[in-house]
Amino acid sequence: MKNKIRFLFVLSFALTAMACSIFVGGPAYPASPVPVSTGEVGNMQTQVASALTSSADSGVVTMQITESQLTSLVALKMQAMDSPPFTDPQVTLRDGQMKVYGKMTRGSFTANVLITINVGVDTATGLPKIEIASVDFGPLPAPEGLNSAISKMVSEAFTGSLGPVATGFRLESIAIADGIMTITGRIK
Repeated sequence: MKNKIRFLFVLSFALTAMACSIFVGGPAYPASPVPVSTGEVGNMQTQVASALTSSADSGVVTMQITESQLTSLVALKMQAMDSPPFTDPQVTLRDGQMKVYGKMTRGSFTANVLITINVGVDTATGLPKIEIASVDFGPLPAPEGLNSAISKMVSEAFTGSLGPVATGFRLESIAIADGIMTITGRIK
């Protein structure tokens, strides 16, 4: 009788594990979730247009982008991908770094991921300089090409948010602190 109960327990556990994914840990998400909203992306585009208009006389453009705006932008870009590197993105802007949290599934295992990014300016080109400082996938192996995919996504976020003036815009500085990224540049 005990063997039948053990067998049924093991069988039910195995079937349950195959039916859903098993969370295997990884870095903890931020305590306060960053909201995702298409309105935030629209607000960011309006901010960019306003910053460009107000810079008409001086040529100097300064704008601030929030965690909510970046989280929303990354989430919308990932939704448009056939197979995004991870899901449920959360972007935080603290202590000079951008941290991108997400959930990654490999087979029947799901883990939290954290990618810490240093964002600066390439002084030679006036373009964003994106460096992956660290990647934490918990117990899962990092997918191939992730660094280049994340760097490309962050670069597209910058150039995409600047829109048609991106070719006539040169970055001068990027500062990250207290949930805000301040970008300063000059129109050529």
